Amino acid sequence: MEEQGFFYRDTWAEVDLDRIKANVKAIREHLPEDVEFIAVVKANAYGHGDSQTAEAALEAGASMLAVAFMDEALALRKKGISAPILVLGASRAEDVNIAAEEGIILTVFQEEWLAKACDVLSKDASISLHIKIDTGMGRIGIRSADELKSIEKLIKEDSRLELHGIYTHFATADEMDDTYFKRQLSKFKDMLTTLDKQPPVVHSSNSAAALMHADARFNAVRVGIAMYGLAPSMEIAPELPVELQEAFSLHSRLVHVKKLEKGEKVSYGATYEAAEDIWVGTLPIGYADGWIRRLQGQEVLVDGKRSPIIGRICMDQCMVKLPYEVRAGEIATLIGEQGEETISINEIANKLETINYEVPCIISSRVPRLYKQDGKVVELNNSLL
Repeated sequence: MEEQGFFYRDTWAEVDLDRIKANVKAIREHLPEDVEFIAVVKANAYGHGDSQTAEAALEAGASMLAVAFMDEALALRKKGISAPILVLGASRAEDVNIAAEEGIILTVFQEEWLAKACDVLSKDASISLHIKIDTGMGRIGIRSADELKSIEKLIKEDSRLELHGIYTHFATADEMDDTYFKRQLSKFKDMLTTLDKQPPVVHSSNSAAALMHADARFNAVRVGIAMYGLAPSMEIAPELPVELQEAFSLHSRLVHVKKLEKGEKVSYGATYEAAEDIWVGTLPIGYADGWIRRLQGQEVLVDGKRSPIIGRICMDQCMVKLPYEVRAGEIATLIGEQGEETISINEIANKLETINYEVPCIISSRVPRLYKQDGKVVELNNSLL
């Protein structure tokens, strides 16, 4: 296997860059040509790898990137990403000069923040800004037309500042009931009319709105979860107008195989007892890798067959009940395809009673990532080496 020799444990994740590109292109083709594609690569690109995903998205048609915090933007700059990067979250006003030096676009979410940033910003510096409007998400953002007008005036009167964009975020775009969505959209449109001049970039749509609500696209959309091949919610999944391909998969190898006799027990607490003679395999992955204890009972794929995790998941290992004797060294697929079987991220999310966004995000950085293109490994990211 190609992964051997890149790292020294038998657990790894694979990220298919071709699938990320295919998703971006499919969504891009669904949008009008004049709508800009902002690729959201926050949280290490939802666990997929920030710079690798960013490069793939940019190659496939994205023209701008978005992250949550300035640290994430700086990490991309250090890795050679020169495209425009918008920080969606709150940055410290004291750090505005660093953003200016690195060409990072910051979000203005409060008049007081902007006034403080202006006091800190060097006289010869310049910085691009996007104004965040809180239309009902309730996190950060401008809530009144008066404050918006004051901020616009401050920016207009300071030659160091450029108003590059304005945006909001929808709370329920991934639900079929669009009542609250329409209320937010209407409020955003009303706020736009109070501006003397709209900035070059106006965006409100996340993945769900970009795919499902043409009236909310304006001239840019922010695409996150759909870029990775995942539906924004199971509720709207059947209605999506494009076919998405999951880019993330997770694999391990059986490091030990043994036969247990009826009555023998497995793992901490001795909570699992063999009801008959069974074959058991050990996998070197556990809750420290993000494969958390609640996944006890979840199936993995071994030799193309579903094999359940038995006993409590340990920090670094877990055990599976094998369908029959399988030699040590065989690959176990925890997320992805093997033979005719598939374990999707949505299946894992359902087991955890959470959303698919969370699953790749919680697979920890100590799990090496292999990046594949044209069926070949093109890059390895191993945070431990």
